[in-house]
Amino acid sequence: MSAGANTNSNYSSPSGEVGRGVGPFDEIRPFNDDEVRPAIESLLHDRQFSRILKSVLPILPLGMSRGVLKLATLGIKSTLGFQIRFMKPVVNHVLRKCSTGHTFQHQGIAPGKERYTFISNHRDIVLDSAILDVMLHDAKFPTTCEIAIGDNLLIYPWIRTLVRLNKAFIVRRNISRRELFESSMLMSRYMHHAINEKHENIWIAQREGRAKDSSDQTQVSLLKMLAMSDAEHPLERIKSLNIVPLSISYEYDPCDYLKAKEFQQKRDDAAWKKSKQDDLINMKTGIFGQKGHVHYQTARPVNTWIDELKDLDKVEFFNELARRIDREIHHNYRLFPGNYVAADLLSGTPTHASLYTHKEKVAFEKYLKERIALVDLPNKDEAFLRERLLTMYANPLINYEATL
Repeated sequence: MSAGANTNSNYSSPSGEVGRGVGPFDEIRPFNDDEVRPAIESLLHDRQFSRILKSVLPILPLGMSRGVLKLATLGIKSTLGFQIRFMKPVVNHVLRKCSTGHTFQHQGIAPGKERYTFISNHRDIVLDSAILDVMLHDAKFPTTCEIAIGDNLLIYPWIRTLVRLNKAFIVRRNISRRELFESSMLMSRYMHHAINEKHENIWIAQREGRAKDSSDQTQVSLLKMLAMSDAEHPLERIKSLNIVPLSISYEYDPCDYLKAKEFQQKRDDAAWKKSKQDDLINMKTGIFGQKGHVHYQTARPVNTWIDELKDLDKVEFFNELARRIDREIHHNYRLFPGNYVAADLLSGTPTHASLYTHKEKVAFEKYLKERIALVDLPNKDEAFLRERLLTMYANPLINYEATL
């Protein structure tokens, strides 16, 4: 049975999540439209979700209590409707409050019958795909994106319900090698199904997890996963996904000090690992922290040049494909004064001094001090934290310059 079919088998699981049907992709897919209303009702009656709403009420539109939330979701009967009527106003409000503006350049793609698989660098756990959805809708694309999200982030039932309402499909993490193969094959088949049969766009990050130092590199294993459902014809399988490299640029990363803190924690204790609470703090900080300007820019679809790789063997093909996608992402960064200042402070040279003012340099150095002050470690190594922050802001420039 198709994953998009009406299974007529909804139920409420003991965890409170609206249940699965019996389709081949039910383990990972977003909700079908017939499951949307029960899912919304389960979310509205989840006490933990209600507490989360109260904790973020100062940033959400005035008065969005559970009662208003119920009105806001009244009549929503599809995942696309949930994205447009519920998620889009929330994301726009966050952008108004937490950024100085946002822009979208979509060269090489246009609204129409084509569907795309957007592969992007990864800046924010929640907002990367949510902002893209808003930008696609504003640019009159006929549908938003189905979103790949790791199950390590689905630490409470209400989060799993919310992301599946938001057209997310689930990527399994921390599993055995055998389970990984089976999970990867299932996800590969599902993504091709979503593009070619459901006629949805897809968003997926170029690597598992965010690049803590902002040096963005595509995982070759990700590209192999995309083609593994027909391993004998990787080029044709990749072409059928209509991949578009997408560059995401933030003027300021709200989680920069948390990433720097993690670097020191891992340096001081090789066994250190993030907790569920750490993940929640990262999600909340990423959403509600100040970002400065946010810019999204697409490159031309991979299909416009991928035939140049047709004579490569499989190993060379995937390595070169990853390299070319990286080059497209790096070349389309939007760079800000802080990137140039950070690179010069890191190198101890005035190489880029013509690209920022003295005032902008002073402002960025003040910003660095403020971010380091937020790190709450008993043995805080300020010199190390400063170097980590400078590296985060310098790397997009370093990678961009390597494409010239």
